Amino acid sequence: MAIFDGQRKFGFGMMRLPLTDPDDNGSIDIEKTKEMVDAFMAAGFTYFDTAWMYHNHKSERAAKEALVDRYPRDSFTLATKLHCGFFETEEERDKVFEEQLRKTGAGYFDYYLIHDVNHGSIEKYERLKCFDFIRRKKEEGLIRHIGFSCHDHADFLDKVLNDHPETEFVQLQINYLDWESEGIRAKETYETAEKHGVPVIVMEPVKGGTLANVPPAAGETFRRADPDASPASWAIRWAASLDNVKMVLSGMSSPEQMADNLSFMGDFKPLTESEKITVDNVVRIINDNIAIPCTACSYCTEGCPMSIPIPKYFSLYNADLQESEKKPWYTQEEYYEMLTKEHGKASDCIGCGQCESICPQHLPIIENLKLVAERFE
Repeated sequence: MAIFDGQRKFGFGMMRLPLTDPDDNGSIDIEKTKEMVDAFMAAGFTYFDTAWMYHNHKSERAAKEALVDRYPRDSFTLATKLHCGFFETEEERDKVFEEQLRKTGAGYFDYYLIHDVNHGSIEKYERLKCFDFIRRKKEEGLIRHIGFSCHDHADFLDKVLNDHPETEFVQLQINYLDWESEGIRAKETYETAEKHGVPVIVMEPVKGGTLANVPPAAGETFRRADPDASPASWAIRWAASLDNVKMVLSGMSSPEQMADNLSFMGDFKPLTESEKITVDNVVRIINDNIAIPCTACSYCTEGCPMSIPIPKYFSLYNADLQESEKKPWYTQEEYYEMLTKEHGKASDCIGCGQCESICPQHLPIIENLKLVAERFE
């Protein structure tokens, strides 16, 4: 039996769950999350993806409360991840895994990933024998399938897959905007996994919401092709149409987003050739409008010494650039001013580089914050 046999091609990413306080990423709205889990399961989908640090370390507990405690263990599959930023020794590594089992209450993990394997993290993962560790846990029955996530280029991915042929799957950032991107080169990483015969799980198919809120001209292009389809549906269907993609994750923040995704993934149909041409046209439009391709993963914010909400500022900046020049007043400026009352300004950046060292997109965050400051301050 192949690794993803019997599973539909759509997964619930528990990285952007609904919140009771939009300014507190740890304030997960459990009741809404339960509602979304119920809708997802009722539609016949079973794959859930969480991680140690999501939602200020509360996502795994939310998985327990909304999913594990409410459904038979054999009715769903659960994935979580081991991130080297949270341990320094093999003993601490083991404790993280044990705590994940406790927090989720799952008994075992169907899919377990070494998190964000890249040029900067691979030495630590190898030194602390993390690949050997997850292989042993699989032998012990505590993990069913092992893999890793990667935000790096194809040559690096190729080396890791050569070094670790035990890898059963790889999780990659793939979406239509990053497919030919000079910085991400998603097509090359996809083809590398395909060359190794390793199935792909897609993360960031909507690029952190960027492809759900496309520029007006791009939205109009989609509407002409299909008036009833949301921009997000185009992005998710595009990723799911790739042959070696076995699962597409979507981080959903509301029951409405869940309902929209289920409406087209419940009876999934790959993109037609004419639809692919429509997406190509949209890529050209978006590339002319998006200045900072941030996915809002928020890895950069936890350790920021100036408490700068970097993804929120980048989102406002991108949105402001897409506004019609005929408007006399733009809401982004007001939103920025309100955020600065409780957070650091873009100009407060001290250039420490902590954010850039952890950014999966390898963005020049320090320089981009200067652009934000120039526009809004």
